[in-house]
Amino acid sequence: MKNVHNVISTIGLFVIVAVACSKKESVNTQIPVSYEAIKTAFGDNINMNNLAEYAGQTKPNYILKDNTGGNTITNSKATIGRVLFYDKSLSVNNSISCASCHKQEFAFSDPEIVSSGISGGITQRHSMRLVNSRFAVERKFFWDERAGSLELQTTQPIQDHAELGFSGINGRPGFSALLSKLQALAYYNELFKFAYNDINVTEARIQECLAQFIRSIQSFDSKYDVGRAMVANDNQNFPNFTQAENAGKNLFMAPPAFDSNSNRIGGGIGCNSCHNAPEFDIDPNTRNNGIIGQASGNGRDLTNTRSPTLRDLTKTDRRVNNPMMHTGAIAGLRGVVNHYNSINLGPGQNPNLDPRLAPNGIGQKLNLTENEITAVVAFLETLAGTNVYTDKKWSDPFLR
Repeated sequence: MKNVHNVISTIGLFVIVAVACSKKESVNTQIPVSYEAIKTAFGDNINMNNLAEYAGQTKPNYILKDNTGGNTITNSKATIGRVLFYDKSLSVNNSISCASCHKQEFAFSDPEIVSSGISGGITQRHSMRLVNSRFAVERKFFWDERAGSLELQTTQPIQDHAELGFSGINGRPGFSALLSKLQALAYYNELFKFAYNDINVTEARIQECLAQFIRSIQSFDSKYDVGRAMVANDNQNFPNFTQAENAGKNLFMAPPAFDSNSNRIGGGIGCNSCHNAPEFDIDPNTRNNGIIGQASGNGRDLTNTRSPTLRDLTKTDRRVNNPMMHTGAIAGLRGVVNHYNSINLGPGQNPNLDPRLAPNGIGQKLNLTENEITAVVAFLETLAGTNVYTDKKWSDPFLR
């Protein structure tokens, strides 16, 4: 038994020594990752040892909507999304990126009516603001909701012949060429290895990362948010609001009363039924809002039923970030209010018009006074934040 015990002890010692040697070898042979390609491309704009905080951002307790689904935001994948968003390599001729049409200084919108693509191409509709895309019931994207999710939306402009150009038609390369192009860039090798433990660039991963970055872009530092935190609900007057701002809020929130000819005879103006506070996202069941033109032409377009959040329509100094509606046809907030003030609806003119804008089948006439219009505009201006324009984690990471 003594010999057996000695044998067992010897075996045990051998195992302990072997494991210790194995661990020691693993530690000693571990090569620190230097991320040289990332440093060369981005300098201090991306620190792989201290990534920007995308996953743990706080939001007000009254913000309850979230369309993230299964694509939970992580710092590593949102960082890849940031790079992809600003990388001109995503266009066929390396001339534009997603950020060319969605500019941070304009709340990730475009001040132009239509955006420029490659080789003189243009977008068919005005570029939608991307602020607070995550905080909405609606999961579909594009003005006409043709993408079933933000993930599916992200790669469609890349494959659009007029936008980023990887269309696979008329002599242009297809999406597989983009994958090979990105795979050959050393900084993507390092980024994907960090996030996915391998360097493979795929369409699904591009969609996942771009969607995470876009959903991370949030804005909750407006005058509205300061006031909303001070009260129990939106129907109470906000202590930090002016009389006009509270009056405009009340008009926005309350439903109108109409006579049989669709003339408003009391109440508010009902904006909240489609643009529900406090997220001010769009009701997924809305139909067309009465704008039936085309941004890039003179035809009719009745399919547009979506809207971005109403937050950050303007900056805090009241400058608008972008022309309004999918056509970019309305220059400012007064024009928007005036559009809804009188909805002209001729026979068969707009069969897709939202019925909330045509009580009794007749286009609404809100009959707003000048004071009421001024009040509604004043309220909409309280939805303007500041951080969205300056936060480095949403800025261009490239050293150019």
